[in-house]
Amino acid sequence: MTDLPVLDPAVGYVEEEIDPFLDLFEEIERLKREKNAVLLAHYYQEPDIQDIADYIGDSLGLSRKAAETDADIIVFAGVHFMAETAKILNPGKKVLLPDLNAGCSLADACPADAFAAFKARYPGHVVVSYINCSAATKALSDIICTSSNAEHIIRQIPEDQPILFAPDRNLGRFLMKRTGRDMVLWDGVCIVHETFSEQKLVRLKMRYPGAPVLAHPECEEAVLRHADFVGSTSQIRRFAREDAHDTFIVATEEGILHQMRKDSPEKTFIPAPPESGCNCNQCPHMRLNTLEKLYLCLKHEQPEITMDEKLRRRALRPIERMLEMSAAVA
Repeated sequence: MTDLPVLDPAVGYVEEEIDPFLDLFEEIERLKREKNAVLLAHYYQEPDIQDIADYIGDSLGLSRKAAETDADIIVFAGVHFMAETAKILNPGKKVLLPDLNAGCSLADACPADAFAAFKARYPGHVVVSYINCSAATKALSDIICTSSNAEHIIRQIPEDQPILFAPDRNLGRFLMKRTGRDMVLWDGVCIVHETFSEQKLVRLKMRYPGAPVLAHPECEEAVLRHADFVGSTSQIRRFAREDAHDTFIVATEEGILHQMRKDSPEKTFIPAPPESGCNCNQCPHMRLNTLEKLYLCLKHEQPEITMDEKLRRRALRPIERMLEMSAAVA
C-alpha cells in the first residue's frame, strides 16, 4: 500500500492521475479480494458503483450488513453518516469513504450542540432520531430509526411516553399521521425530497393515468397526498417489482431507478419532476462518489473514518436498540 495522505481536508479524497486505459471494474474487484474488503452501496449511488457493489440497500439494510460483515475493510459508497454508522458497529475494522465531503443535508441541519439544547427543552421525552444524522446526534438519542422501520419502532413505544423525533420533519409528520402519535419534531428536511413539485406531479399523473405514484416519506406532505404507496427505497423497489402495473412515477432520488429497471426491464419508471428545471432529484452529496474515487480509496485505504471511542459507544446504544426493535422488519 502506498502511504499517500489526504493532504487537504477540504479536498476530502485521494487525488492521483489514473491510467485512462485501466479497467476500473477489474481493479476494484482485484483490490477487494486482496484486501478482504466489502463494498456497501446505497441505492442513490451512480449505476457503475451499484453494479460493482457487494451489497446495495437502504439505510436499514446497509446497517445490518455492516453489523454482520467479516471483511477487514468496509468501503462505504454512500454519505458520511452511513460510513460513521459502519464504524460505530465495527470499531476494529477499517471503514473507508471515497469522498469525505459526501455529507447529508439532514445531518448538517441537526448539529449536536443545537440538538442537545432542543432536547433539554423536552425532559421526559424519548428521543427517536432518523439515521440521517451525525454520530454526535445519535449519541444524544434513545433509539435510531430508518424509513424502513420507523413506523414499526414508533408503535412499540408506550402511548403515554412522549416522543421527540429528529431530524426530518416530513418523515415525522408522516409517522404522526400513520400512528396517531403526537411528536415534537426537529425542523429538518432533505434537499432532494423537498424539491419535488406537486403541480408537475399532477400533470405527470394526467399524462400517465393509472400509473401508481411511489414516494419516499421524506417528501413534502403536498407530494405524499398524491402517492399510492409511501415507503423506503427498498420498500419502493419491492412494491414496483411485485405490483401488476407496468408504469410507475417515482418520487425519490433517481438512483433507485437503476435497480428497479434491472428488476423489471419490461416496466417503465418515470422520475417525479423537481420544482426547478435542474436535475435536482439527484443527491449532490451521494454523487460525489465516483468509480475513480472508489478505486483510489481502495488502493490507498483512505480516506478513513475515525471516531472517539467514548462517542462511538454512546452512539452504539441507540443503534443496537434499533436493530433489536426492527428484527422483524424486511
